[in-house]
Amino acid sequence: MEKPVTLVSQGEQMVGMLHLPEGNGPFPAVAIYHGFTGTKVEPHRLFVKMSRALVQKGIVAVSFDFRGSGDSEGDFADMTVSGEIADAIRVLDFLQEQPEVDGERLGVLGLSMGGAIAASVAGLDKRVKCLALWAAVAKFDIFEREEELLRQAREQGYADIGGNVLNYSFYEDVRKQDPLALLAGYPGPALIVHGDADPTVPVEHADFYYEAITGEKEKFIVSGADHTFNRYEWERAVIDKTAAWFHSRL
Repeated sequence: MEKPVTLVSQGEQMVGMLHLPEGNGPFPAVAIYHGFTGTKVEPHRLFVKMSRALVQKGIVAVSFDFRGSGDSEGDFADMTVSGEIADAIRVLDFLQEQPEVDGERLGVLGLSMGGAIAASVAGLDKRVKCLALWAAVAKFDIFEREEELLRQAREQGYADIGGNVLNYSFYEDVRKQDPLALLAGYPGPALIVHGDADPTVPVEHADFYYEAITGEKEKFIVSGADHTFNRYEWERAVIDKTAAWFHSRL
């Protein structure tokens, strides 16, 4: 079963899609977090396909638009990493509230900046028992390197990112964030997936995460793949690997 769902985070509605296996459960569940300027669907419906693959393994999946993104309330201009971490933890609350979900078996999956959110949540919230990171940002100085956007934000209070207005408060907040340091407190298993031709988040970020993780870990590098695995063979390899990872560890 697939059904639209909503929750409220810090006073604003978030819109998502819940994917449920057949039967009564309770089932393990995975929360899926989208990337910077992304949505709960992501390119070539990547998150829809991932969710359906998890359901085939008997796992509940849910993806939400962070506040200010997709169909959710709020303005993208006000987005911060701190705010998305709060949203992501609220999604775990939502999963625990579902009668079909085994609240003791929760996993998180994040793409790009959503990967940094997932890593941070895994380190902060003991309910996370399994983690998967796709092309995840490990060091937020990647945003500081966009010098023209940073200059815009400093001078006028906001940057124009392809039509998405982003307030300077994002840059002030992001300097306080360190997903690698937070992840050091996560003891569970982690799968790190990255394309070795990623032009957006260099593949060395996968190495940073691999070094930071203290528990069971695996690095899965997809040869030739770009940032969001925009080829059928790349997509299938990533989805199949990740679904099997969660199935064997939740």
